[in-house]
Amino acid sequence: MKEAGYEAYLVGGCVRDLLLGYEPKDFDVATNASPEQVHKLFKRSQLIGRRFKLVHVRFGREVIEVATFRAPPEAKQHVDTQGRIMQDNVYGTLEQDAWRRDFTINALYYNIKDFSIIDYTGGMADLNAGLIRLIGDVETRYREDPVRMLRACRFLAKLGLKLDKQTEQGIFDWAHLIRDIPPARLFDETLKLYLSGQAGMTHDLLCHYGLFEHLYPQTAALLHEEQDGYPRTMLMKALENTDIRIAADKPVTPAFLFAAILWEPVRQRTLLLMTNGMPEIPAMQRASSEIIGEQIQRVAIPKRYSLVTRDIWTLQPRLLKRQGKRAYRTLLHPKFRAGYDFLALRAESGEPLNEPVDWWTKFQAETATQQQVMVDSLGKESSVKKPRRRRRRRPAAKKTEQN
Repeated sequence: MKEAGYEAYLVGGCVRDLLLGYEPKDFDVATNASPEQVHKLFKRSQLIGRRFKLVHVRFGREVIEVATFRAPPEAKQHVDTQGRIMQDNVYGTLEQDAWRRDFTINALYYNIKDFSIIDYTGGMADLNAGLIRLIGDVETRYREDPVRMLRACRFLAKLGLKLDKQTEQGIFDWAHLIRDIPPARLFDETLKLYLSGQAGMTHDLLCHYGLFEHLYPQTAALLHEEQDGYPRTMLMKALENTDIRIAADKPVTPAFLFAAILWEPVRQRTLLLMTNGMPEIPAMQRASSEIIGEQIQRVAIPKRYSLVTRDIWTLQPRLLKRQGKRAYRTLLHPKFRAGYDFLALRAESGEPLNEPVDWWTKFQAETATQQQVMVDSLGKESSVKKPRRRRRRRPAAKKTEQN
């Protein structure tokens, strides 16, 4: 880009992380070239974004995000009645772009020409002081994009810094604005929050600042009712396991994460339906549909994940019913492993489920012959058979004497 005569700087998280001694996961570039000009320069590039157009440039497996300098808040822009920016394709200068960013520590530019750091907002001073500070008027910036409150929590957990007092107070004051964000966008932000490697700490911060209740209201309403490991102990154990898997570079499925976050509302709804006379498995299926239907009004859960989440839940009662051919049918279920892992998580959280967890652990590794022995040793499931009603005989017709 420099060779083509454009300005270009590394900016944002990659510069911040390098200065803090972390290895950046990705690199962002800011430039005075328009998205169309950038796209024309690189064959392996793609224009993306609606509110603000970006260009993704591919180098091998790496994707570098290139954004055109944006104008400051004073420039013409489209906002809704809440002050939230709806359209943001207003281009500006390097300095204008700096003042348009969210936090001072994310407004540092690395100039590859002379290897210098360009800082217009005091980001270096805040970085040295260990502060996360919002750029500009706190209320205005949070109203423009309430997701900045979620980003603040993510940076707190990830970087080990602290919030500037005004930046922090603003989250307490304006947490409810999160409800104005489209559910689909909150799904993306939720994944960033809980798959950052510090899920447990991030969750505590969301609860502390009153944000979690606007993301997952059904679960938030039950968090204070801790009993027998539910819901907080179980949820925190799930988040701890998530962090361990990420640290070990193992895959984490969002479906399992959502299953853990929403398990307590589903469990209680299932019990309520059973109290009203519905059998356990149909009750679990109905509760799963209802809870997910209510949740996606706040945080969207794409079907590719919600269907797996439902399977994890509905496998729970099936994993406890192992007699006869049931164990084999359950073992062949496509999502058996996820359901089994969830059962193990429940046992880790204190629920008396160690026996079935150990049984399934052994059952998976045994030969077909030994599996049959294990099933036979369970005995037949006790059931109360309804007595057959005897067919009442029709009374014989009385013979009448003919006179």
